[in-house]
Amino acid sequence: MARQEADRSTELGRADGGDEALTRPFAAAHLPPVEIRDLPPPQPLRRIIGPGIIAAGVGLSSGEFIIYPFIAANVGLTFVWAAFVGALTQFFINMEIERYTLATGETALTGFSRGWRHWGIFFAVGTLLANVWPGWATSAATVLTYAFGGGDPNLIAIALLVVIGAALTLSPVIYQTVERAEYFKVAAVLVFFAIAAAVAFTGDAVRELPSAVTNFGRLPTELGFALVLSAFAFAGGGGGQNLVQSNWIRDKRMGMGAHVPRLVSPITGQDQAAPATGYIFRPDEDNLARWRAWWKVANREQFLTFFLITVLTVTLTSLLAVSTVFGQDVADDVTFLQAEGEALNAAVGSWFGPFFWIVGAVSLFGASLGILDYTARLVADTVKVNYLGSSSRWTESRIYTLVVWTMIVVGSTVLLVGFDQPLVLLVIAASVGGFMMFVYSFLLIRLNRRVLPARIRISNPRVGVLVWAILLFGVLSGVTIWDQLFGS
Repeated sequence: MARQEADRSTELGRADGGDEALTRPFAAAHLPPVEIRDLPPPQPLRRIIGPGIIAAGVGLSSGEFIIYPFIAANVGLTFVWAAFVGALTQFFINMEIERYTLATGETALTGFSRGWRHWGIFFAVGTLLANVWPGWATSAATVLTYAFGGGDPNLIAIALLVVIGAALTLSPVIYQTVERAEYFKVAAVLVFFAIAAAVAFTGDAVRELPSAVTNFGRLPTELGFALVLSAFAFAGGGGGQNLVQSNWIRDKRMGMGAHVPRLVSPITGQDQAAPATGYIFRPDEDNLARWRAWWKVANREQFLTFFLITVLTVTLTSLLAVSTVFGQDVADDVTFLQAEGEALNAAVGSWFGPFFWIVGAVSLFGASLGILDYTARLVADTVKVNYLGSSSRWTESRIYTLVVWTMIVVGSTVLLVGFDQPLVLLVIAASVGGFMMFVYSFLLIRLNRRVLPARIRISNPRVGVLVWAILLFGVLSGVTIWDQLFGS
């Protein structure tokens, strides 16, 4: 009964202590309290499309262009079902991350840190460990050497990293640059596959598509548990990328994110010194009506962009691999992309292989740009909010710029000393990312079930999906770690 009365006071936001009851769950000794503001009016779908495109675009290289095609080249289409499961699981994870940010304007990391100050830095370090090795830039450079007949992949990768660093740190509004890059990349890939479907897919490969359903649940463990985990984790985003959905929708001005300053270049933009802590709205009828509209359009944006593009591109890239190199003795690295291109030259014409490699390089370059962006965003957000909130010198934008260029320097050093095997780098990233997803799925349940007002909290069915995510990534992470430490 007492709990019901507290909820009623919270819901109505009454003057007799209702506002205090509304903000009390957000209290943290090291962070400012949340403020009460009205939820901005909802926007139509056409105006908020973007965060899901970025999420799909960043993923459209790691899992879609490398890992799933490599698996298909070895075992056929029998594991494509995992892309559906992985992307659908991550759709629900992304929406619970978005739920908190739509309601408060804060990132999910800040929400976690209201419970324990150092959760943010825990995930920031994990994301850095997963991404400091520049596997995607190296892969892009390697594929470029196929298209142009030679070159030093390491030096090309370093040059690409420098170009990315300049683009990210000189953009007046960084989100807009990332969004445009990922739009271009996704469009280029879809154009390529529209052509490939007409001239390169074989009838045998297309007829094998039902095996993706009939073999549901089969794991290609002969390829190693780490690669299996990589496939689930990279079916879309994975790891820290999912957490940065908060930052991307905030910069898209979605929900309460419209009240928070955007991340801008400290050189060309109008820098903001204050940490990006947030707000909560009174759950009256006007705000709740706006909430329902925001929640509906945010779910549609993620489903139509992130989920559908992910599943479609995994299917298409896997079909292409089966049509070209299935049954061949392909190496366990991205050189199988070279074999794919050469097979396309033989089957379609000498122009199609270079076309494939150039689109692949563009795709991998876009992934590198997105990965540098989201890693630096995550680190800058948590460091500014939790540790440098009172500093007028160290703004979020300046921390972001420092992280971007530090990663470029470290990544370039890694390449110069010879640690440049792309698939190994991707497996390392996925192993770390899978463990992070296991942990933050727990935290999302707590955050969205205990902190938010009752009428906008996570529903029981969605709690069940997060429990599934905990089991999926917990078991796969545990088996992968055991396999790497004690496997033969």
